[in-house]
Amino acid sequence: MTLLQWFIFILIIQVIHGLGTWKLYVKAGRQAWEAFVPVYNAVVLMKIINRPWWWTILLFIPIVNLIMIPVVWVETIRSFGKNSTLDTFLVILTFGLYIYYVNYVLDVTYIKDRDLKPRTSAGEWISSILFAVVAATIVHTYVMQPFVIPTSSLEKTLLVGDYLFVSKFHYGARLPMTTVSFPMVHDTIPVVRSKSFLYDDDRNDKDSWKNKLQLPYLRLPGFQDVERNEIVVFNYPIDTVKQFFATDGKHYLKPIDKKSNYVKRAVGLPGDSLKIVDGKVYINNEPLQLPDRAKPQYNYIVQGKGQGFNPQALYEVYDITDPISWYNQNERQYRITLTDKTAERFRNHPNVASVTKIIDEKGAKGGNLFPNNGRLDWNGDQYGSIYIPQKGKTVDLTYDSAPFYRRIIEVYEGAEMGIENKITYNGNQVLLNGKPATTYTFKQDYYWMMGDNRQNSEDSRFYGYVPENHIVGKAVFVWMSWDANKGGVRWERLFTTVGGSGEPTSYLPYFVIALLVWFGFNYFRKRKKA
Repeated sequence: MTLLQWFIFILIIQVIHGLGTWKLYVKAGRQAWEAFVPVYNAVVLMKIINRPWWWTILLFIPIVNLIMIPVVWVETIRSFGKNSTLDTFLVILTFGLYIYYVNYVLDVTYIKDRDLKPRTSAGEWISSILFAVVAATIVHTYVMQPFVIPTSSLEKTLLVGDYLFVSKFHYGARLPMTTVSFPMVHDTIPVVRSKSFLYDDDRNDKDSWKNKLQLPYLRLPGFQDVERNEIVVFNYPIDTVKQFFATDGKHYLKPIDKKSNYVKRAVGLPGDSLKIVDGKVYINNEPLQLPDRAKPQYNYIVQGKGQGFNPQALYEVYDITDPISWYNQNERQYRITLTDKTAERFRNHPNVASVTKIIDEKGAKGGNLFPNNGRLDWNGDQYGSIYIPQKGKTVDLTYDSAPFYRRIIEVYEGAEMGIENKITYNGNQVLLNGKPATTYTFKQDYYWMMGDNRQNSEDSRFYGYVPENHIVGKAVFVWMSWDANKGGVRWERLFTTVGGSGEPTSYLPYFVIALLVWFGFNYFRKRKKA
């Protein structure tokens, strides 16, 4: 649905609201026309139901309004004496249309100074829970979102079992595109394991009323752009990560903001050229300069010597995080993921004969690599050079270049924007929607995301560019870290920052002190009040 279509939809809702409430407005001492004026009618209604004006804002915040609108329905009928449980159920089950019955059929009286305090303890609990959910939904959607690290692709910087806070406001909070979904969850409702949002799996079905409820991409102003080497959470571009969502082995199409969440390092920015030589990343023909907390890892073959070498016993000494596996058991060769620095330490071990980095040779074709057209002799260690698209820039469309931009044209700037684009070929000539095309101008920025665990990371080498409208936020804080191998908390990682220089410093003691001060302040304030 376009912005114009949404504007028309909102106007229709205003008319429905006015027709169903104008008599109630009059009985409350207001003018009938006030029920029909967009936004103003909501401000007036808040005065009628004796609620603060800022509730009006909550009615226009996507997702939050799904909670607030039923609350306002209930508050409206209660302001005219309809307080029974049956009245409450009727107004909710009829999606507010019960108010029409109250407005036109019943002879009700406006209660100006209605007692707003819930009459039962259950009502008080429900009221508290509702507004706790509203507050949490606002924070989760527009400010900060929790996220857990599920894989080892960013090992050393982020560990499996780290629980992050991801900032939405650094890059600007992205407004929800999926307007009808369960609050505070991503794509799946916990326990019942069902889809948490309304959307047809066939995204090309534009006649589906579910797909018509989708909002176009909008982002609030942020404090910064995505910077090189920042750790970014984004929506997986090619839809579903099966182990994150699908439990039945099927592939699902999902709206952009409900695609599986992924976390990687942004190594390539819009307008960059990027290549990988012998596993090393080069940006604009210069070696990528990583921050000191980033420690790239590679796969090594470690040749043991004698009976004294037991790699499993060296996990702690050499700070190994990935599993050690046999490479050739008969030859006592192990496959171990190490940083270059740790590999040097291994070479000095008296029971190690050799340490060899596993690097694919130039010209050895790797499988399932972007753009996956079968024409390129690239692999994960020898890749590129490629151009990372920038908004407003124009590139030549040729038989050789079109595969790199095909998904951008057909999906990211095609189907996902409600545009039907199709790339085909007539011999070596590129056709866009059946017409010859020699150039293409990009409508948004794109990024190249990679993991530090270079040979154990499913990153942009496999799925290509990450569109700007898929960016969720910036990883800023580790608030909890659980080591599944040891079955315990990594206390030294609690309340540490993701960015910065040097070893991460835990701010847990400061947090505990602040918490004690807060509880102490509240305790003495209540005593003084009593």
